Amino acid sequence: MTAYEVAVRAEATLGEGPTWDPATGRLIWLDILGMRLHTYDPVSGRRTVRTTPQHIGAAKPRAGGGLVLNLRDGVALLDPDDTFRWLHHEPVPGRRANDAAVAPDGSLWAGTMRYDEAPGGGTLSRLTGDGSVVTVLPDATVSNGTGWSPDGRLMYYVDSPTRRVDVFDHDADGVRGRRPLVEIEEGAGFPDGLTVDAEGCVWVALWDGGAVRRYTPAGELDRVVTLPTPRTTACAFGGPDLTDLYITTARTGLTSPHPLSGSLLVIPNAGKGLPQPPFTG
Repeated sequence: MTAYEVAVRAEATLGEGPTWDPATGRLIWLDILGMRLHTYDPVSGRRTVRTTPQHIGAAKPRAGGGLVLNLRDGVALLDPDDTFRWLHHEPVPGRRANDAAVAPDGSLWAGTMRYDEAPGGGTLSRLTGDGSVVTVLPDATVSNGTGWSPDGRLMYYVDSPTRRVDVFDHDADGVRGRRPLVEIEEGAGFPDGLTVDAEGCVWVALWDGGAVRRYTPAGELDRVVTLPTPRTTACAFGGPDLTDLYITTARTGLTSPHPLSGSLLVIPNAGKGLPQPPFTG
């Protein structure tokens, strides 16, 4: 596999949420604690940065243009003309948004966590375009990576302190049958964001592990990408052919961060990603 490259040299406090937007040909990524929403065009090299009104856990493209934002106090819509409006406003003192993902049916699965990471203080909820909300997991701790198998019949999910990547059966009625796919061994870090590739393998970033791992649908370790940044947070395929693996990193909590901590990294031709559906709202 080709070695990593630096896509965007930055000093994000908590880089997260890489998402390819095929409509614009740009990668969206975030600095949660820095309240920054970044875009990067790998063809032109053009970058944009905008400030968000609150700590932001995720930003995903919408079917009609604009973005859906997972923010500290709920989920909001950003229209193409930059109009901001809440889709679901639910402020909870001491709690913030974290990772989110769009399911094959266009619904948003949005995670939360306590700032103090208190056990059971987070949630995973499913939101539809009309603002309807169902709390799927009411007692997560650090709700993180979420993704679906190529046929949509499985959902993968990370609650980081468990050290597991779990798998659920998924259909139009929801999820059931939660079970471990893999457990990350002590000393290898904590599972954080994830993405699923076209072969159905799960790529997971390891916080305090300085690596991204690829696991087969059977839970077998297939590949390890070692990185110099210890706090590797999330990964996603991007580029016109969805063959480049983008990886976000963080500086927060590090007394002597690596010079690339907080940057956006990329591994060209790492594999083949799945097209991600836009949010239907």
